Amino acid sequence: MADAPTELLEHIPLFEGLPHRELERIARSFKERRFRAGHTVAVEGAGGIGFFVISEGTASVDVHGEERGKLGPGDYFGEMALIDDQARRTATITADSDLTCYGLTSWEFRPLVETNAQIAWKLLQVMAKRLRESEQQQISI
Repeated sequence: MADAPTELLEHIPLFEGLPHRELERIARSFKERRFRAGHTVAVEGAGGIGFFVISEGTASVDVHGEERGKLGPGDYFGEMALIDDQARRTATITADSDLTCYGLTSWEFRPLVETNAQIAWKLLQVMAKRLRESEQQQISI
């Protein structure tokens, strides 16, 4: 299985601004995953252990059975699973086309965070942003 390309990771807010050497280290922890068109990659409400970055293909995002968006190359999902082993998926992700992703599990990610405060800080910032966005969606409903 291939490692994630560093060029793909450097555009993810969680890893943005990290030195190339750190990106390479993180990339080695990712594993390539392929999903066929129509495959459900993540199920809303189910447990999740992985964070995914899409390299090729597109996917639909459904929340409570309603389509909420599309994902494509460079998009990511599942970051909550990196820090919360009890996290439930907040959306269903379905491959619209054949999908190539790179996945990272919490047990592979934890040592990276424990040894790199920059990654930990970025993770906190991304989580705060996601929380704000979620609260805004609930207000506008």
